Amino acid sequence: MAFVTPRSIVVGIDGSKAALRAAHWAVDEAEKADVRLCLLYAIEQDEAAGVADRLAIAESALRRVSGAIEALNRRVKIETEIEHEPPVNALVRASASAAMVCVGAVGLQHFRAGRTSSTASALAMSAHCPVAIIRDRDVHRRQPAHDVVVEIDCAPDNGLVLGAAMEEALLRDAPIQAVMCRHADNGDRRALADLDRRLARWKRHYPQLRVESVGVHGTLMEYLARRQRPVQLVIVGSHDRQHLGELVGPAGNAVLHDAGCSLLIVNRQHL
Repeated sequence: MAFVTPRSIVVGIDGSKAALRAAHWAVDEAEKADVRLCLLYAIEQDEAAGVADRLAIAESALRRVSGAIEALNRRVKIETEIEHEPPVNALVRASASAAMVCVGAVGLQHFRAGRTSSTASALAMSAHCPVAIIRDRDVHRRQPAHDVVVEIDCAPDNGLVLGAAMEEALLRDAPIQAVMCRHADNGDRRALADLDRRLARWKRHYPQLRVESVGVHGTLMEYLARRQRPVQLVIVGSHDRQHLGELVGPAGNAVLHDAGCSLLIVNRQHL
């Protein structure tokens, strides 16, 4: 694999509008972390077009995105890479040294509403760093009324997840809802009290943020489907593989598509 600057924010580029939106979203992340923005295009070996044609398409797509980012006049250094391997393989390899990998929720080959691309789904399950799956309708990133929702449970990585949520909310001047999902009434009050105790420490570190704890009966997807307030970003941990698979699967993607919000999967590496 070609060199990718360690700790860069890597964006998967495929020529789609969704990939361009992911790159725009990643600019804030790169600027906040003071790292490079790496635009990565992966060329499938079995594509019908010839090698020269595929390379020209890749270079054109990278030029378009680079130009769009440069036009923002932000303090971000941009690098581009072209890999000759499947996109999932290239992005997973890049994730080994990246601070974050960002991809569009829907690529060129996946036009059906509510469907997440196979690249995004596979990356969510296999990456070695946090993964952001950006939705095409995610156009309200900097509107304070649009919440950042973070799911909290009893997992050991909750501190990392909460820390990531605080930083994302601070970046976007957004309120946070810390959601604890329960499937039975027993222990709800105690669990919510425990969540409030954990949040108290984070509130002291981030006094400028509005943080709310919510006890939810049912699943995160059910909560997102029925809530009225808009959500710009949902943040979850990566420890529960079954839950993660549901979120990036058909049911979860339909809910996130309808809500028009992006998904950030927090991995304990590189934060």
